[in-house]
Amino acid sequence: MTDYTAVQVVPTAEHINLDRKVPAHGGFNGRLLRIELLRVLRNKRTLIFTVLLPLVFYVAFGVPQSSKWRGTDFDPKAYEMISFALYGALAASCAIGAGVAVERAQGWSRQLRLTPLSGPSYIAVKVITAMITAALPVIIVFVIGASTGASMSTGAWPVSLLLTWIGGSLFASLGLFVGYLVPSENAMQILGPGISLLAFAGGIFYPLAVMSDTMRTVASFTPMWGLSQIARYPMLGGSFDPMWLVSGVVWIGLFFAGAVWRFRRDTSRV
Repeated sequence: MTDYTAVQVVPTAEHINLDRKVPAHGGFNGRLLRIELLRVLRNKRTLIFTVLLPLVFYVAFGVPQSSKWRGTDFDPKAYEMISFALYGALAASCAIGAGVAVERAQGWSRQLRLTPLSGPSYIAVKVITAMITAALPVIIVFVIGASTGASMSTGAWPVSLLLTWIGGSLFASLGLFVGYLVPSENAMQILGPGISLLAFAGGIFYPLAVMSDTMRTVASFTPMWGLSQIARYPMLGGSFDPMWLVSGVVWIGLFFAGAVWRFRRDTSRV
């Protein structure tokens, strides 16, 4: 009779594959994007703040406009329509971005660091979510503007809508930067008044033509100056100033770089 002795094979480093495959696109995927979108659309408070408030502002301040402002030759209703649509897109995108402050407090950011998801990919998901959300106030305000007498050339309508949407939604990078920079309870307290001040200083709510020379100079150095000028260019016409584009690209690039830096710093202790 033959005795068989069970031999337990202990795996060694030679038998174990220690290589972890890095997913394509830094872990960016449609499922994570869908989860982010559903989470935002279920937040009624955010939707009311970002969609209803700009519409109320336009109805209150834009619709009653019946005469052109001093030193201008464009329709003030159309100007205000673009202004408040842009403000709504800015508010929506910044609110989405600032939501990371709550995620930080809950430990979600550090949890994500355990996954192959890269910082730029995570921020890209947030920016795309913000872009989709920012489209809501832009479309709604433009529809109401068209139905209340706002006047632009036929070709200016779709181009201005597209530029307003893209320009406003890119400010998700500002919300992300602030969301990673300050505690969760302070993020929106800073962004709320901050967006309004930047909007006034950047000439979103009233034309630069009626500003003093000093205020026009100050406005040209604010983050919203270039993007607001680009959004109104199809309506105002004239010559295109390349500095509008340079200003927008520089500011958005700085916010995006700051958001990536803070994301990596915030999750580096995992």
